[in-house]
Amino acid sequence: MARESEPPATGAGEDRARSWLQEQMAPARAGIRWTALAGTLGGWLVIAQAGLIASAVSRTLVDGDSLASLYPLLAALLAVILLRAGLSHWRNHLAAAVHTRVRHCTRRQVARHLYALGPIGTARTGSGHLASALLEQVDALGDYAARFRPQLLQAILIPAGLLLAVALLDWLAAILLLLAAPLIPLFMALVGIGAEAVSQRQFQALARLGNQFMDRLQGLHVLRHFGMGEAAALDVERSADDYRKRTMAVLRVAFLSSAVLEFFSSVAIAMIAIYIGLGLLGYQELGPAASLTLYSGIFILLLAPEFFAPLRELGQHYHDRAAALGAATELAPLLATPAPTVRQRGGRITPAAAPRIQLDAANAAYEPAREALGRPLTLTVEPGSTTLVTGPSGCGKTTVLALVAGFLRCSRGRVLVDGVQLECYRPDAMQPIMAWLGQTPHLLPGTIRDNLLLGDPQADDRTLEQAATRAGVLRFAAELPEGLDSPVGERGYGLSGGEAQRVALARALLRQPRLLLLDEPTASLDPESRQQVLDTLESVATGGCTILIASHQPRLFPWANRRVDLGGAP
Repeated sequence: MARESEPPATGAGEDRARSWLQEQMAPARAGIRWTALAGTLGGWLVIAQAGLIASAVSRTLVDGDSLASLYPLLAALLAVILLRAGLSHWRNHLAAAVHTRVRHCTRRQVARHLYALGPIGTARTGSGHLASALLEQVDALGDYAARFRPQLLQAILIPAGLLLAVALLDWLAAILLLLAAPLIPLFMALVGIGAEAVSQRQFQALARLGNQFMDRLQGLHVLRHFGMGEAAALDVERSADDYRKRTMAVLRVAFLSSAVLEFFSSVAIAMIAIYIGLGLLGYQELGPAASLTLYSGIFILLLAPEFFAPLRELGQHYHDRAAALGAATELAPLLATPAPTVRQRGGRITPAAAPRIQLDAANAAYEPAREALGRPLTLTVEPGSTTLVTGPSGCGKTTVLALVAGFLRCSRGRVLVDGVQLECYRPDAMQPIMAWLGQTPHLLPGTIRDNLLLGDPQADDRTLEQAATRAGVLRFAAELPEGLDSPVGERGYGLSGGEAQRVALARALLRQPRLLLLDEPTASLDPESRQQVLDTLESVATGGCTILIASHQPRLFPWANRRVDLGGAP
């Protein structure tokens, strides 16, 4: 079973998440500024639009001008409206580019880190959690960058420009707007405190649901065998219902924040309308009310809703900030996880013959201050030889293979390949010469041929069939309707355990490896399949390939040149 994601740390952990979130905005800062500029210019054009509308109404009702004399005014109004529409389109285009750039950069960063973690580092995190990190959580960062960040700048610049325009006509109306403006961000912040926690819990629930669904899906045949299919389905249903409730909680908070902003902006606009109405009717002479005209009254009334519009839109996008902080709280610790793989430098190792492997007092630690091997291991694997590493479960057999493959760094000692320390190579240094065969074959959806070609995509049909023959794949593929082109499901669905292991063995042989690492290659196989795999491996051992085998059944490999017992006394 994959582990469920742990609740993120608070305090310092949240500060690191916020700092990390700001770092992710670096590639798109210029795009964010341009997006905010386009939106700000469009917002400021409302001043010209309101002025033209107020002038047209005033000239018609007060001055009695004819419609023909208003044509230039109406043409200018149409031009302003079209210009605002163009700026709005430009803003949306820039926001889409920012969204794409942030998603692309962050997703590439996460994918590269997962690759650096390797099979050892990613094994401790559920595959559902990793899928959620690459998809939903990264998308949340894109929404934050494309919508909230530009709107935050617009919520400052646009009201400032409108406030200045109103103040030039009526300073008291400007003061009323200025007094009402802080109420919106104040209540938005109060609502946002709960929104961050709710969004964070939603991402955690989604990660748990993904892990759980993947686990049940992978073990579906086992659950059915033991009659637990219905119970597993009910378990997934309960988790899905929990995620539904958390999603509705997020929407509830989002709608609550929108309602709060609409209420206070409506109250403020009503105050402005009452002030202007009483001033125009002559019922009050407070401040500049006596000098109000139809033009200035309409102009201020038209700008009042636009003054609060950027703040209301910021409130609508505030849940994007909460979702991004929730995602950052999950992503930042993942990216801060140190990679256990070897941090290699320099050139690629490509020996012409089988390599000589040396472990010089080597050990590894999956966790700090907890080494995997009981004692440092000193071992030399001669070129073209077969070395069997045996011992009880948990003694570190798989760890030895991971050290040689570069999946783990040495906590002490060193690993040398042909006399050169492994840390001097790039992360893909061992790939051209190495093949790995574990006890659980990893097959992808496709055909048998597709899975074989993962070993060498450039292999021709003759080479592929030779590898398939040596591994015994053609023996069972010939009985299938489509032979090597027969479909294979997720994790080898449609093939028996022995057949899937033979496909994995043929894929490894197709690489023509000079170093073959075997981790319990015959585990869970029936006697016939096990013997076929053993016969193939024995023929490979006589071909000059350096082989390192981890197994707790040494009697199955009598042809091994050397046996190393990790469970023996020091």
